[in-house]
Amino acid sequence: MNTQLNESEAQLLVFPKNSKHRKTSRLKHFIESLTENKAALLGTVIIIFYILIALFAPLLAPYDPYSIDLNNRLHPPSLEHIMGTDDKGRDILSRVLYGSRLSMGIGFTSVLFGAFFGIILGLTAGYYGRWIDTVIMRIIDVMLAFPGILLALAIISALGPSLINVTIAVGIFSVPLFARIVRGSTLEVKKLEYIDAIRSLGATDATIIFYHILPNILSPIIIQGTLRLGTAILSAAGLSFLGMGAQPPSSEWGTMLSNGRDFLFSAPYVALFPGLAISILVLGFNILGDGLRDIFDPRKNQ
Repeated sequence: MNTQLNESEAQLLVFPKNSKHRKTSRLKHFIESLTENKAALLGTVIIIFYILIALFAPLLAPYDPYSIDLNNRLHPPSLEHIMGTDDKGRDILSRVLYGSRLSMGIGFTSVLFGAFFGIILGLTAGYYGRWIDTVIMRIIDVMLAFPGILLALAIISALGPSLINVTIAVGIFSVPLFARIVRGSTLEVKKLEYIDAIRSLGATDATIIFYHILPNILSPIIIQGTLRLGTAILSAAGLSFLGMGAQPPSSEWGTMLSNGRDFLFSAPYVALFPGLAISILVLGFNILGDGLRDIFDPRKNQ
């Protein structure tokens, strides 16, 4: 029996018939699985809600989030100020709404930063192996030897506290996680027969890596990215709370928490509402990530 693939068979394996139909079917199946998974659906609803708040914050905010009114400082929640005012008389609801833009912006940007470089390093190490794999993974191991928040603090100490620098810091300590996941998945996929068929047709390494390996390892990347978004937002808020991230008068949630810690007993609502905003959003990303893990688990789709 001839076990070798001829050119027509290899092309059929690489470019299967009705690929558009299959992509549509997969998308339909994913949407159906998402709606059936209560955890993933709840997480999706929470995240969409926050995204809409961030997009329409100027329309939803009843006051200017940076407008100071010392005559109305530390006003408790009321019909006029639903979440009360802070120590400078600024409306907390307006600041929470505008803060969603900053906190989510930091989260998405830092995770995209970490995912981009982590994917490149993971694909390179997993596909080429040998000394390239050894060098890259030893660097990753060194980065993993430091706790993420400690590494971020070291980076910000060198670059200086700012919104951009905290985004870079959170992005850098996200790189090793993506790199290890992508490397492990690449090692599995590159051993499959269809990769050998593509290579026998004369495909370049770049074509194999980015057009045939990467699309087949997106599931763990998406899951890790979703879970990492919650961690990134929480880490950025923690750094801002310590004074290493966004600086006053920014309405970033971590900065608002830092400002409210002086009034935990006299006016707890100053810190309560930004803290709730962080907690609910991080919870949304975590339960969505867990739901996606169940959806993409092949053992549960048999």
